[in-house]
Amino acid sequence: MRKTSMTLATLAASALLLSACGGNNNNNASSSSSAAPASSSAAPTAEASGSASAAPADDLTQKKVTISIYYPTPDLVEKRALEDDKIKRFNEVYPNVTIVKSDWQYNPNEIGMKMGAGEAPTLFNTYATEGKFLAEKGWAADITDLFNAYQYKDQMNPILQDQFILGDKVYGIAQQGYVTGTVVNKKLLDGKGVAVPAYDWTWDDMLKTAQAVADPGKGIAGIAPMGKGNEAGWNWTNFLFEAGGEIQNVADGKVTSAFNSDAGVKAMEFYNKLAWEAKAIPKDWALGWGDAVGAFAQGRTAMVIAGPDGPVDQALNQGGMKPEDVLVYPMPAAEAGGKHTGVLGGDFLVINPNATKDEQAIAFQYAVFDYFSDKGLASVEENIQARKKDNKYFIPPVIQYFKDDSEYGQKVKAVYAKYDNVYQYNADSQALLDGKPEAQYNTQDYYATMTNVIQEVFSKKGTDIKGQLDVAAKTMQSKFYDAIKVE
Repeated sequence: MRKTSMTLATLAASALLLSACGGNNNNNASSSSSAAPASSSAAPTAEASGSASAAPADDLTQKKVTISIYYPTPDLVEKRALEDDKIKRFNEVYPNVTIVKSDWQYNPNEIGMKMGAGEAPTLFNTYATEGKFLAEKGWAADITDLFNAYQYKDQMNPILQDQFILGDKVYGIAQQGYVTGTVVNKKLLDGKGVAVPAYDWTWDDMLKTAQAVADPGKGIAGIAPMGKGNEAGWNWTNFLFEAGGEIQNVADGKVTSAFNSDAGVKAMEFYNKLAWEAKAIPKDWALGWGDAVGAFAQGRTAMVIAGPDGPVDQALNQGGMKPEDVLVYPMPAAEAGGKHTGVLGGDFLVINPNATKDEQAIAFQYAVFDYFSDKGLASVEENIQARKKDNKYFIPPVIQYFKDDSEYGQKVKAVYAKYDNVYQYNADSQALLDGKPEAQYNTQDYYATMTNVIQEVFSKKGTDIKGQLDVAAKTMQSKFYDAIKVE
């Protein structure tokens, strides 16, 4: 993954169409049930698929191949419908391919066992932090040749795709991405007579707004920072970045902990203020991604931090909220004039290296089957229409797999503009986004370690913040970083 921070004002066009993790869509943390199919179509001929792509060296339509694919969870009904439609259309082009739906969702703690037991799908989903980890473990196929032969490779969005290009090797296919932001329930603010802050807001603005809108007696929090699971560490890392801090330093062949810096202390002290000074977080603060986003959709917290598309989707389509009451903000700057830095994350597809060459080639074709394709775009439009019929909203990803200024990007924008049930992100807010990629090494381990510190701060008033950060940094160093040799 690239360590450079990149301002996303250039994404304004597609960002107007708007959005983790996973560590779940934490990068993952939040994967939207409304996202356009990030799957695809490099079929053998333009006539067959509606989009042209490089033809394989030999005819893959004549080989009997079985592949297993990532399949959305049962709660993602619309995404399952889109995937089923894609499978049907794929088999019209590749009738020789048997597709098995895998119910396994990527978990960094399970991938080793799945690979060792030969149970990992041929094509599985993962998130932005995992590129280097999977490549170094040998758990992601080198798809460089397949990618280089792909006709549309130069139109893939480099902000996403480059995170799975290590050296000159390609190990994954971008689906969609996000810059972590803050989603605000304007209706709750209005009900308490609290002014809506400017999009160019600061930590002080967030603190004051959260404190003013919190109503503990009614079980309403001003903000619900995630407090359990790796997503707790992921949430807090946004504030570390905004304070000018880093997760780790990589130099002279070594990786060293860097988050126990003055910036780290400043960011954790802000969490301490939210909990003990403003008393703005939920009484039961041990919330994972689903808990925090669910609380937002149910009107039990005025703010939640996540890849925005997930909370927006749940608020509109499950919580019954109106688009004008769901505002997507960038992360607040530490101080006035500072950057609104948020963790840059995304969803990717990875091919199993233990699959045969034919299986890998077919898996790649499946992964990009609807990419840059008129049929793929038609499928998205049908989904928007179906949602409109059901009085539901379509929530686009914050960042798409394609370049927003590409010909295809303009086609997508035109489709979105036709419908009033497509959520539109505020241009002023999106122009402030500053996306920073996650650390190169052991990011999920770091998130888990930081979750322990956050839980100490939220549960014990007067916690020694610097001491806790130093212990966490020492743990990361001895358990993980010392074993890394950077070439």
